[in-house]
Amino acid sequence: MSADSQALIASYYAAFNRRDWEGFLDLLTDDVAHDINQGGRETGRDAFRAFLARMDRCYAEQIKDIVILVNADGSRAAAEFTVHGTYKQADEGLPAAHGQSYVLPAGAFFEIRGGRVARISNYYNLQDWLRQVGG
Repeated sequence: MSADSQALIASYYAAFNRRDWEGFLDLLTDDVAHDINQGGRETGRDAFRAFLARMDRCYAEQIKDIVILVNADGSRAAAEFTVHGTYKQADEGLPAAHGQSYVLPAGAFFEIRGGRVARISNYYNLQDWLRQVGG
């Protein structure tokens, strides 16, 4: 079970890095819970699709240096990674975008159900990101 979950999370980040949004969404349960860094919780694939559209519009990101940890029964996982990004267009409530680059350590926690991601909780240091983009 844990090897399957490890492969699932690796596929999740590979799809993200390819910007294969439909392939990415196929890895999620219909009722996926998405805990946004320093934000609220959104529920469902449609909400995640809208989130990805906003991300795609405002940011160009690649996830690198990924380390994936999985519990014994494969129901939970965590990932530590580095986000390499470009801030393309201002996101609501954030500073103006001028193509600023950033490199940001980050992490995520996952709940896995039925071979799909049922919850993702992302964490990074928003103050570090703001400092890097001049906010």
